[in-house]
Amino acid sequence: MLENILSEISSWEYLKNTSLPVIIYGTGNGADRVLNEFEKLGIKISGVMASDGFVRNREFHGFAVKSLNALENEFDNFAVALCFASPRAEVIENIKVLSNRHKVIMPSVPVYDSPVFNKDFLQRHFSEIKAAYGLLADDISRKTFENILRFQITGELHYTFECETEKEDALKLLRLNGCESFLDLGAYRGDTVDEFVNHVQTYEKIVAVEPDTRTFKKLSAYCNSLNNCTPLNNAVWGENTVLRFNGNHGRGSSAENSGTGIQAVTVDEIFEKYGDFSYINIDVEGAEKELLKGAEKALKKRPRICMAAYHKSEDIFELINTVNKLNENYKIYLRHHPHISFWDTNLYCI
Repeated sequence: MLENILSEISSWEYLKNTSLPVIIYGTGNGADRVLNEFEKLGIKISGVMASDGFVRNREFHGFAVKSLNALENEFDNFAVALCFASPRAEVIENIKVLSNRHKVIMPSVPVYDSPVFNKDFLQRHFSEIKAAYGLLADDISRKTFENILRFQITGELHYTFECETEKEDALKLLRLNGCESFLDLGAYRGDTVDEFVNHVQTYEKIVAVEPDTRTFKKLSAYCNSLNNCTPLNNAVWGENTVLRFNGNHGRGSSAENSGTGIQAVTVDEIFEKYGDFSYINIDVEGAEKELLKGAEKALKKRPRICMAAYHKSEDIFELINTVNKLNENYKIYLRHHPHISFWDTNLYCI
């Protein structure tokens, strides 16, 4: 499987060698990361595109931001380097329509600081990737794993479209019922708590942890509307420490070298203070592996887990291998939910 992936043309190879003008679509952090990689590889762009409502009168990296129609009037044809992610159905449909008119490639860059998932990265981590693949519990997981790897190398979105499953279907793997105790790590404003409550209807207790102070206020207000729901304004880490936390990124806020100090606790500490939990949701913006270092005792009790596996290039294989090391009795499933890019790819451990 890995050998076949290495034989494919990478997104970077295609964009460097194409005779078509290269247009980047998007003007956010993702575009900055892609352009940084373009500069290293000597890939030149010919324009910058934004959706009609985001064009305005502005520039990005020295290029006037233009609409699709304006660029089609300027060029006979071009290749699009897609530089943003979205779960919205109308956005996904628009990208599919765009793909019928132009070559669309989505260069894969990590959400947080880690190496780019390219062919060199794949070769360096060959044995770890192969080990993770062998631990997956079903054919859907193995297909998802392979398709996500192919997408990260090639940038071809059809690989992600071909392995999509709905979130509700994936939650059925966990077999949640009305007797669950739920620990939500990276609870944001309460969206995953709300998802859990709507799925099970009744439950025993909820503890929801969110480090960003402004977001925590909204989480607290939501938790106060529920029974037996405790919000905690903490980060979760591999040890009890104080982290510098940058809360300026909204949903993507994370531990950084600068920012407000926030007390970090471990999963094992939360279990000791609040009792055991039957289900844990983990979406902590790239700190998943570090968090697992402080969850050794908790995972020995085999709570069911849903964990984000897309923030860093290593996540899709390192997290599988780490969970198995902590408790080899887990059955590990991988599912990708509808999303432009491979975001919203989760491990379900039971």
